[in-house]
Amino acid sequence: MARSPFEWIDEQARARSRAGLVRTLRPRPADSELLDLAGNDYLGLARHPEVTEGAARAARTWGGGATGSRLVSGSTELHAELERELAEFCGFESALVFSSGYAANLAAVTALAPHGSLIVSDAGNHASLIDGCRLARGITQVVAHADPDAVRKALDTRTGPAIVVSDTVFSVDGDAAPLTALAAACREAGEPDEPGASGKSGESGRPGAALVLDDAHGLGVIGDGGRGAAWAAGLAGAPDVVATVTLSKSLGSQGGAVLGPAHVIDHLVNAARTFIFDTGLAPAAAGAALAALRLLREEPERAARARAVAISLYERLTAEGLEAVRPDAAVVSVRAPSPEQALRWAAECRAAGLAVGCFRPPSVPDGISRLRLTARADLTEGQLDRAIGVIIEARR
Repeated sequence: MARSPFEWIDEQARARSRAGLVRTLRPRPADSELLDLAGNDYLGLARHPEVTEGAARAARTWGGGATGSRLVSGSTELHAELERELAEFCGFESALVFSSGYAANLAAVTALAPHGSLIVSDAGNHASLIDGCRLARGITQVVAHADPDAVRKALDTRTGPAIVVSDTVFSVDGDAAPLTALAAACREAGEPDEPGASGKSGESGRPGAALVLDDAHGLGVIGDGGRGAAWAAGLAGAPDVVATVTLSKSLGSQGGAVLGPAHVIDHLVNAARTFIFDTGLAPAAAGAALAALRLLREEPERAARARAVAISLYERLTAEGLEAVRPDAAVVSVRAPSPEQALRWAAECRAAGLAVGCFRPPSVPDGISRLRLTARADLTEGQLDRAIGVIIEARR
């Protein structure tokens, strides 16, 4: 019998097992007694009656699926309504909804980085941004994490258009990017004309770099009533800023969107392959996201509560001697000594009734394993006490 062409897969599986890096699927039941600090339902809206009814109503009205790409049959009045309200809420001129946040990031990076362009990407960026850089036709320079000076140096090398790409809140440690400084670096990248060259000394001879922000972990948590990190930094609606969001975290649904100037969004409609060739977002997901967005608008205190829960988790865990990163949004990262110990720690938590995230290489850019906790606005003080007690006891 001929040797299998997939022998290399078995070799990689053995290597993963030796390194303690095996990943497995664990289907969850509809009802679970586990206290969930692993998912990204930051505002506790995924099971909110108004959100689930929004999904059901949309499915009854528009059907179970979008039936085609957005440019063929997959755009409904519901999609357009969601785009209008997302743009208005986040402070941008226009929005475009995709089937996932991953697809939205691929679209934003690839469509805005043509041949001859420079992409400056933070070393801590999410995999979807990294993959967008790999697929784009521009040249990518990866710079040190959250370092505006490194961005400036990279932009000094450009000869054509440029974009700077960054998460607003990084998904591993939950730290925030220095958005104001990044925007300044992008705007300073325009070269001034020589005095008298255009009759107006100091005018920019070329545009600065565009700033593309992945606000997946900022929407619903940061900014006035959860309007996002771009809003909080005073960058929402700026002509040189584009933001992407996911509908699957704070809004408890599924899908993603790109927000920005109207002419940029029109360009994506015509040039973004993950928009043109992908089936549109299912109506049920659009309906759920729209219902969640309206709830957030009516109950802006949910955003502040999510941040308060995150700070409480951080302060109480570090007071017990654990090493954690102070959260800027709703993600709390607690470091573990090794991948094996992180996996064992998470398993002990689960056995005690608490679900936590376990981040290990290659999912973490710095190679440090962690428990990743997600604060939720709907956590009671009793649940918070229980979670902290389980994490500390499991660590011992």
